[in-house]
Amino acid sequence: MSRKGNCLDNSPMENFFGILKQEIYYGRKFYSYEQLKETIEKYIKYYNEKRIKEKLGYLSPVEFRKKNVA
Repeated sequence: MSRKGNCLDNSPMENFFGILKQEIYYGRKFYSYEQLKETIEKYIKYYNEKRIKEKLGYLSPVEFRKKNVA
């Protein structure tokens, strides 16, 4: 990306991090970096493989990609 930064370039990741914080971070205490890291890794796996999204026809991102590749 050679052009000057644009807020729209980063909106998908900002949206993901907002959802992540709402669903696993706020209201919880993490007592170690490892505990936080493991929780985030588990959430990313869940988000990609299990969590359905209305915009993807009520499929998870992995299911949506598999369906549209074939």
